[in-house]
Amino acid sequence: MTDPARLPTAQALQPSPPSGLNLSGLTRQQRLEYLRRRIAAVPGRGEAVVRREPGDETGAARVLPVPDPLAALLPSGGLVRGSVVSVSGATSLLLGLLATVTAAGGHAAVIGHPRLGVLAATEMGAQLRRLAFVPDPGSDPVEVAAVLLDGMDLVVLGLDGISVPPSRARAVVARARSKQSTLVVTGGHWGGAEVRLDAQVRGYDGVGGDAAGGRGRLCSVRLAVRAQGRSFQPRAACLDVRSTHGGVEWVPEVVTLTPDALTPDALTPDAVAR
Repeated sequence: MTDPARLPTAQALQPSPPSGLNLSGLTRQQRLEYLRRRIAAVPGRGEAVVRREPGDETGAARVLPVPDPLAALLPSGGLVRGSVVSVSGATSLLLGLLATVTAAGGHAAVIGHPRLGVLAATEMGAQLRRLAFVPDPGSDPVEVAAVLLDGMDLVVLGLDGISVPPSRARAVVARARSKQSTLVVTGGHWGGAEVRLDAQVRGYDGVGGDAAGGRGRLCSVRLAVRAQGRSFQPRAACLDVRSTHGGVEWVPEVVTLTPDALTPDALTPDAVAR
């Protein structure tokens, strides 16, 4: 597993069009026109992801895939199309979502995450040719997200600490539902998200120890992931994001399906042992 401190940024690895996807110097109309042209160039949204057919309200067609251990936390086994999901905490969770969706053939856009670890996402299986990055969306990232929902299976919106007014949020949610795209919001407040996911680092393997003296190669990260939503009880899982055979895999340790899952000590090693 690559040392997170040495990961190249999304801006460094992404293909750079003439504008560099820096939208801050463009007018509102220019931003919209540019993004629509980019969406039109996408060869086919979700070419391998199971697509929703008219009248199909059940099964895999309604969801985007997630790493297997996370599927146990979500009633639908994935991210429901047309929904809004709030993600917080360790970046590995966000990278895992992007990797799983694009590896399954879906297209994703990332807005406002200029230092996202793209190499780590690639090690998890992400397909960079199906990823678009807008590290500097300008003064209105929500508007950029609303446009990209038209052509992407998954849109990740970094809010950079802002709070989105309820009326604005409802308009974007309506667009996500009509386009059957999933919106993931991070780093701010979005009221009314159907699902909230949080990941906290509980430990590392491969670095430290008396012999190593705090040195070595990071082999795995232990995460405590919590999920809560409107339609289900809080759930939590303790899992490892582990380097293996040149890639990264998600290995579950324990899943808790009770309200106590959201307490700070629910997923400590001692609690798991009990």
